[in-house]
Amino acid sequence: MASNTAGDSRSYEDIVRKTVVDPDSSERPTRVQEREAREGFRALDNDERVLQQRVQEALAAAGPELAGVSVEVARDVVSLRGRVATAGALRTLEDKVSRVAGVDTVHNQVVIG
Repeated sequence: MASNTAGDSRSYEDIVRKTVVDPDSSERPTRVQEREAREGFRALDNDERVLQQRVQEALAAAGPELAGVSVEVARDVVSLRGRVATAGALRTLEDKVSRVAGVDTVHNQVVIG
């Protein structure tokens, strides 16, 4: 490794600034992409995919009041996130999800408001 001589006044920051391309900040990721980047990607196996589909169908059948809820599945554990308008909608949500065949545990992180 070459040492920095007295005649060379370039600092590490100067070199990086001249050689490393700035990231393109003209396009921002979507909120979903940001969340997935924070949480990391995890591919679902076939059983998990089927369970997630059944839970989503149960929520869709319950009506539009549960449309703001996202569903994540890890084995037989279902995690719910999002918002509902009323406490009644929250109770309906919990009831519908817990009745889906294959759901063992529900982690409800849904808020009212």
